[in-house]
Amino acid sequence: MIPDNQSANGSLFIWMARALREAVWPSKCLVCGSFFQPAMYKSRNVPVKIFNDESILAYNKKSAFYKLMLPFLCPACSTDFVPAESPFCSICGIMFKSRIGDDHVCGECIKSPKKFRMARAVAVYEGTLMKTIQRLKYKGKIQLARPLGMFLFFVFIKYWNNKNRIDLIVPVPLHIKRFRKRGFNQAYLLIREWFSYADALNVELSYSKIEKNVLIRNKKTESQTGLDRKQRKANIKNAFSIGDSSKISGKSILLIDDVYTTGATVNECTKVLLNEGAKSVDVLTLARGM
Repeated sequence: MIPDNQSANGSLFIWMARALREAVWPSKCLVCGSFFQPAMYKSRNVPVKIFNDESILAYNKKSAFYKLMLPFLCPACSTDFVPAESPFCSICGIMFKSRIGDDHVCGECIKSPKKFRMARAVAVYEGTLMKTIQRLKYKGKIQLARPLGMFLFFVFIKYWNNKNRIDLIVPVPLHIKRFRKRGFNQAYLLIREWFSYADALNVELSYSKIEKNVLIRNKKTESQTGLDRKQRKANIKNAFSIGDSSKISGKSILLIDDVYTTGATVNECTKVLLNEGAKSVDVLTLARGM
């Protein structure tokens, strides 16, 4: 056993080393670019430590986002966050402007019924979350995938863990040319550590499986950014296929993507999955466009 004084000296040394590192190489906010003193260090276990202290099904999203992102974002940017909360559409998950009342089906879903059962998101696609997703996707800041993925995991647990069990978790794929250019699929990065989180938190997830190659993007589409609802639907039409339909036959599937805007992409994915034998399809994204 290490004597108490040696243990104390070791802790002091570690603290001094960290302080020196921050003095020489201060952290830089990945959103606004300002230098800041992080409140916690970039530890692999930081997300688990945060959520071990809170209820899985009842937590404050703004507080959780602030804690998760402080190693990467300055305090000002970490508080610029609007969680997706009720009242919202019970199908597509869009938040209603009025913050009074119960969840119900929105006019758009009544007018144009969706093929998936329901879609849920972590937060509104604006401010810091929008910029953070853009840094991840377009600037290669893949270190952001872990805290964002942990947040996504807890929204998954909230809506699907017990009452709506999922057989397959499927990330929306990139076309092979875009994948080679970017080097990663951000939708997959968000979920690749989910089973580690489940083990650490004693969450039963053995009935689910991640299938990152079952859905194939066989058409190189234009970016959906800047397109209206009709153009997005036409752009994404027939863009997906199934590699092995036996893997999805009779399965309850959860589609994962970074952003839900009009729903054209996930609706097209759902159509292909259902046509190839999937039992049902739900959708979970980091952000929901308003």
